[in-house]
Amino acid sequence: MTISDPIADMLTRIRNAIMAGHESVLVPTSKLKLSIVKVLKEEGFIDRYEVLKGKPQPMIRIHLKYTSDQPAILGLERVSKPSLRVYVERREIPRVYGGLGIAILSTSKGIMTGQEAWRRRLGGEILCYVW
Repeated sequence: MTISDPIADMLTRIRNAIMAGHESVLVPTSKLKLSIVKVLKEEGFIDRYEVLKGKPQPMIRIHLKYTSDQPAILGLERVSKPSLRVYVERREIPRVYGGLGIAILSTSKGIMTGQEAWRRRLGGEILCYVW
C-alpha cells in the first residue's frame, strides 16, 4: 500500500490513537514528519517522542499527552494537500482558535509554527492546524 499523503496519514494515526485513548502511537519516519513532531513537542501538544530503528523502516513513537483524562490535542486538520497546496505570505498567516491552536508551516527556514514564521517575517506552506 502506498500512501499518497504521509502527513495526513500521520495526523490520522494521532487522531485515532487519541480517540481510542492510547498512550502512544507509531508512525513511519521521515524528515518532514520528525520536524512536525518536534514542533508538537515544543508547543506542548505531545509528551515526548522517540525514533525507533527498525526494518524495513524506522518508526517514530509519539507519546500522547493527557491532563486529567483530556488529551492535549483536541483537533488536527490537514490544510495543504498534495492535490491542493496552500501557501501564505507573512500577513496572511491564520490564527488557529483565537491563538489557542497553532498552524504548522513549511518555510524556507524549515518547519515552524505560524507565530514563529510571523516573527521571522516568513511565509510558507500551511501543513496543518493543531488545537
